[in-house]
Amino acid sequence: MEDLTQEEWVEQLSKDDNAVILDVRTDAEVAEGVIEGAIHIDIYKGQGFVDEVEALDKSKNYYVYCRSGNRSGQACSLMEQLGFENAYNLEGGMLEWTGDVVDLK
Repeated sequence: MEDLTQEEWVEQLSKDDNAVILDVRTDAEVAEGVIEGAIHIDIYKGQGFVDEVEALDKSKNYYVYCRSGNRSGQACSLMEQLGFENAYNLEGGMLEWTGDVVDLK
């Protein structure tokens, strides 16, 4: 797992053609908007979260965020335990995000 500042996260993501953006916030938080292209899996789903994450393609690079960077850090650590090699945590999460947000489709 690697913690990235918003600038590092955006720059690395823009150059990564194997990237997946993962939002691990609650449904209520997601309703306020997501980073464009994100998929949503709520970390508070417990085993359901683990099951959904395990179904993801482990060869992809995951850019993970939450509200503040705490839960996404936990998610990145869990993903590493599950065999994911590249999980990047957005430091500061949505609280510090200055980029665009969109409604989850």
